[in-house]
Amino acid sequence: MTNAALTHFVQECPTCGRRLQVRVSLLGRSIGCPHCQAEFVASLRSEPGVQSNDLLARAEMLLNSSESSEVGRSLDVSL
Repeated sequence: MTNAALTHFVQECPTCGRRLQVRVSLLGRSIGCPHCQAEFVASLRSEPGVQSNDLLARAEMLLNSSESSEVGRSLDVSL
């Protein structure tokens, strides 16, 4: 077993799904994803009810909510 295996574990970012190597000493602490800058708590298990295969459904929900907030706005375009 390598030394890195004893001091790190792999956790997926709950926002972007990237697999991150996290130091064991950071378990239970708030950490930031270097890819999307999302903050989450380092843990050996993912949050209950949140699975990586739900990422596309979550993205679609966020896109739909941003589109619905744009519905009431109009653009003034002059040519």
